[in-house]
Amino acid sequence: MEKPRATTQQYLNIAEIRDDVVIMKDGTMRAILLASSINFSLKSEEEQEAIVSGYVQFLNSIDYPLQIVVESRKLDIEGYLERLKVAEKEQQNELLKVQIADYRSFVSELVELGDIMSKRFYIVVPFDPAKSSTKGFYSRLTEAVFPSISKKLKEEEFKNRKRELLLRTEHVIGGLAGMSVQASMMDTQSLIELYYGLYNPELVKSEKVEDINKIDVEK
Repeated sequence: MEKPRATTQQYLNIAEIRDDVVIMKDGTMRAILLASSINFSLKSEEEQEAIVSGYVQFLNSIDYPLQIVVESRKLDIEGYLERLKVAEKEQQNELLKVQIADYRSFVSELVELGDIMSKRFYIVVPFDPAKSSTKGFYSRLTEAVFPSISKKLKEEEFKNRKRELLLRTEHVIGGLAGMSVQASMMDTQSLIELYYGLYNPELVKSEKVEDINKIDVEK
């Protein structure tokens, strides 16, 4: 009898994504921020010094690791070109219709000539309950000896851990704002779409992730 093939899920370190939080198989948690970017080279010397100073102060204010992830992908403008095509078809003014057609052709050729990349910046904020200073020695020892206990968090325990994670997240967002970098915490739907796209780059264009609020789950 042929053995069932291993699924991708078995090789991931993620146990579940719940209430805007990524729960790892070892019981640790992650919040992920989507951050804006700044063009440092276009800033004045005074602005650059202020940004560097803000960055140093921010690093000195945290006592936990942060992960910065930059995602680069070829810019997908198929949807934009399709909207232009519809606008061209519905346009009654012949001059505007010609201009839309020329513009659509120009954008299409521009993308074909060179790989235009889009970049997204993510900040991963972790929380390890085993290293939390608010936990007692016995609690930390139990989680270290029996890591499976951390995999299935009880609701109240999850809320308490999420509360501490959110405090870190708010601190990071405030620190980034001091450097003129805007950041916001990704919700459950955005996290699912992010990981789906990372692990299925070829399928993400043709198979979109369904809205989790529209999925019927049998209890």
